[in-house]
Amino acid sequence: MSNIRLLVSYDGSRYYGFQRQVGKPTVQQKLEDVLTDIIGSPIQITASGRTDAGVHAKAQTVNFHTDSTLFPQDILKSINEKLPSDIAVWDAKYVSDRFHSRYNVLKKVYTYRINTSGHSNVFERKFVFDFYDSLDIEKMREAAKLLMGTHDFIGFSSVKKPKKSTVRKIFDIEMTEKDGELDITYTASGYLHNMVRIITGTLIEIGTGEKDISVIDEVFETGDRSKAGFTAPAKGLIMEYALY
Repeated sequence: MSNIRLLVSYDGSRYYGFQRQVGKPTVQQKLEDVLTDIIGSPIQITASGRTDAGVHAKAQTVNFHTDSTLFPQDILKSINEKLPSDIAVWDAKYVSDRFHSRYNVLKKVYTYRINTSGHSNVFERKFVFDFYDSLDIEKMREAAKLLMGTHDFIGFSSVKKPKKSTVRKIFDIEMTEKDGELDITYTASGYLHNMVRIITGTLIEIGTGEKDISVIDEVFETGDRSKAGFTAPAKGLIMEYALY
């Protein structure tokens, strides 16, 4: 039996997230249905993470096991002929039988894109959050430093009753300004539900002066979601890649 890894890009605008849901279009459902059709037997894929409804990906890693004699490049060609235009597989290869897209991840990288130009970018409107107030980006960078390291991020998440640890490690938060856009790139060991979007909303409110930088420590100390910022819209969030 072969273990095949795919790298997948998708525009998440019209999907209810990555994970398969009954009666709703998801990225996993589209991929599994097409792979099952190509290979001729039921295929179940595993992904590096479950992106939420409306969130996009540049290089989502998935893998699956199969008895098929089709080579990865044959699967790659066939799958792209059958997938809808908002999902594309751009790499396929054999990997070790022990490779697991989720459990072997060392780091995951996400970028949140904020349009600060003062007007909508009509060609990028599905992939950026239009924000029309001015931002103190240096203050946001100062606040971001407090988020780095190992912490319990439950207050920066939508998790209600955790069954597993809510401790995560953020290795880096980088802010890049260019051509009327602010990109915030997060590198972490993993993420809780809505963690990046809530952290981004908190940083934005610090940037506008609505919240003080001290709110970061306050949320860590109390674990109180209500003290953190708003949940930034899904459309601005892109999963860049996972590192193994």
